[in-house]
Amino acid sequence: MSIKKKIPLIFFLLVLFILLANNTFHYFWSKSQLLEYNEREISVITNEVSFQVEKTREGSLYVENILGRDLRIASLAIKQSLPPNYQEITNDQLKKLAGEVRVSHITLLAKTPGDIIGVRSSDPEEINMSTKGWGYWYDAYQQLLSLKPVNVGKGLTLPHYWSGPIEIASSDPDHIDKWGYYYDGTTNYIINPYFRDNEVLEFEQRFGPGKIIEGYTKERGILEISVFNPKNFGKKSEVVHLNGNSYIRISARPIWYGTYKYRNIETDAAYIKKAVNTKKVQSYNDTLNKKSVLKTFVPVFLKSGQPFVIGLAYNYGLIQDELRHELFMHILLSLAIMLIVLIVSFIFSRSITEPIGYIVEQVNEIAQGNFGKHLDLNRKDELGLLTENVNAMSTDLHRYVEDLQQSKALIEYQANHDPLTGLLNRRFLQEKLSRIMIQADENKETFSVLFIDMDRFKQVNDSFGHNKGDELLNIIAARVKNCLDSEKSIIIRQGGDEFIILLLSHDKEETKAAAERLIETLKKPYMIDGNEFYLGASIGISLYPEHTNNMDTLISYADMAMYNAKENGGNKAIFYSEKSMHSDIDRPRLEAHLRRAIENKKIDVFYQPKIKVDTGVVFGAEALVRWTDEEFGNVSPVIFIPIAEETGFIQPLWELVMEKACEQVSKWNQTRSYPLSVSVNFSARQFQEPDLMLETVKKILADKKLPPHHFEIEITESILLNNSAEIVQSLQTLQNQGISISIDDFGTGYSSLSYLKDLPINTLKIDQSFIQNINEGLENTEIPEAIINLARGLHLDVIAEGVEKEHQKEFLLTKNCVLMQGYLFSKPLSSIDFEKFLFDFENS
Repeated sequence: MSIKKKIPLIFFLLVLFILLANNTFHYFWSKSQLLEYNEREISVITNEVSFQVEKTREGSLYVENILGRDLRIASLAIKQSLPPNYQEITNDQLKKLAGEVRVSHITLLAKTPGDIIGVRSSDPEEINMSTKGWGYWYDAYQQLLSLKPVNVGKGLTLPHYWSGPIEIASSDPDHIDKWGYYYDGTTNYIINPYFRDNEVLEFEQRFGPGKIIEGYTKERGILEISVFNPKNFGKKSEVVHLNGNSYIRISARPIWYGTYKYRNIETDAAYIKKAVNTKKVQSYNDTLNKKSVLKTFVPVFLKSGQPFVIGLAYNYGLIQDELRHELFMHILLSLAIMLIVLIVSFIFSRSITEPIGYIVEQVNEIAQGNFGKHLDLNRKDELGLLTENVNAMSTDLHRYVEDLQQSKALIEYQANHDPLTGLLNRRFLQEKLSRIMIQADENKETFSVLFIDMDRFKQVNDSFGHNKGDELLNIIAARVKNCLDSEKSIIIRQGGDEFIILLLSHDKEETKAAAERLIETLKKPYMIDGNEFYLGASIGISLYPEHTNNMDTLISYADMAMYNAKENGGNKAIFYSEKSMHSDIDRPRLEAHLRRAIENKKIDVFYQPKIKVDTGVVFGAEALVRWTDEEFGNVSPVIFIPIAEETGFIQPLWELVMEKACEQVSKWNQTRSYPLSVSVNFSARQFQEPDLMLETVKKILADKKLPPHHFEIEITESILLNNSAEIVQSLQTLQNQGISISIDDFGTGYSSLSYLKDLPINTLKIDQSFIQNINEGLENTEIPEAIINLARGLHLDVIAEGVEKEHQKEFLLTKNCVLMQGYLFSKPLSSIDFEKFLFDFENS
């Protein structure tokens, strides 16, 4: 997705998120506010209702006492108007007398065996009415008849008088009465006047909570208000069965005041009980009578008397409607804001992306290598500054590429040419030789390698100085070039006064003729500054593929033949042959001795120290194989390693070297505070069977108790020419186990740079030829410096091989290359000599 589309989308999503968060917050905030308002409203209502209930109770007690006293006065008047025996009184007489003393009815109670009954009454329902099952009422009657003060704990007690509480009439449950009972012993009956219905309930009807509840239920949202009796609500009704009637006493009613239309008995009972037990307001929301109802229960505890619970049913749908309305309005507003934001963000995006697109086009031009073009964008903001920077970068890259091309040509020339003579160098030889071998195989051709060393050159160099020696080397190089066909020969300066020549498409006879011409040319006198010099040339020759098809071995054979020529008086050319190299032995005997030496573990391992120069610490050693035979004496690795490879002895030889090196270094590390690491050279043979190689390495390290991070594998770049993917996988497996991987002789291989980025390696070892080419004037430093920078850029360690001169060490230190090995510090040493070197070096 383009930035032009991303910016409006990001702005849109950001604002959408903000609006959603704001609307969500506002929704819950509004809900909280409405619920708080509802709670305050409920609190006001319940406070008022509870106040009215409490005042009604207090007022009712006051009114009851007044009514009780009025009934006592009426009792005294009735006593004066009636004879002492009820047998002499009629019911009509009582009915008339009730009107005169202004009471609802008069009943006379008389004691019979086992009961107290109504014997006369103005209310027909009261005649012959039994009171034996009336509980404390019956107790009160007995106490009156015994002329004792009534102490049942209820009602009003006065001398010879007791007034019972307002209650439903047992004789006629459709009525509520207030009774008075008088007996002073002068009559054979208890005088019982009483008020009924409105005369009793007038106070509560006028001043009780019913009016308040009725008023509040007319308020918006208030569905109903109920005053619950927590003792009886939700429980089985306490039904009284007396005188053939069934009823519930006023005090046992589950609801004292208000209505209960929105019924949810079980749930309401649980919340009422919880409210009383916790003394806290309880509420819940449910759908009742097809309405969303919020029920709230408020417990009320009086100083005296039974507690009660006020229940309020609120129309919760009103709150939801209000919230939906507010949410709808906010959504409409949000949509309008989103539309405005989308339009503004598109305009803003276009003002940014158009100049960015213009800049991107220029950057693409730069990426394609088209430097030097300038942008014209008149802006004073960051995009204007970016444009200036892009223009500056384009200009700088244009200059840099020009300089780089010049430097690249110079570096490529220096990498492949000897700086003194202008001839090709050893690196070019190693890279070129493998390709020549491939081409020769394809065309079924032969070619020759000539290794030339100038006789008596050292004496001239020592006598007349290096400057004269360098002049002499230039003359030698010129003679060699003039003597050979440039199209069929490649001339390389190996180093010092040594030269290597590749003669392409030359058979043995042609090679011999060319070598003789060279000897004749090079032995002619040399004239420098009036001084005449006479030199000779010793030439060793190897043939491909007659002598070997191994690149390194081919050069080694030519080198060995050259030394044979020197040993035979010099100034001659000799072809390599095993007989000429070892005139007193034959190849089969050497192979047999080598096999027995490996089987009997008579192969020695020498160690060349690796130094961390900035701290003066020996951090490791390179393990090098050596063989001293009882018959042949010291046999050069140049001779016996190729034999081991050809005969298949290389695998046990490698295992023997690794076992001895790991065992020795593990033993040294037991007494060292700074442990050593050991590096062992691996050949291509080890990677032909990667599974076997991995298993062998792991087993040897475990057996010799050498941690993997103290072991390093050295490989040459030539190993990577075949099966590179398989080799990379094997190296990766080794590295995952903690083993370090280094590339030996780096910079001389065929495909080093193309493989470097894919290899799991830790260290680059700069080939010694690049180090030894650094002279005292610090010339020829470009390649070592480039390798150091390359390693640092790839986060690799770098170690310099072949450090022999102090000025070479100082140069490397200036480039922060502190890991070195070479004859300046020590040659390869036996284990005993290496121990002595460690002691002397670390205590110097």
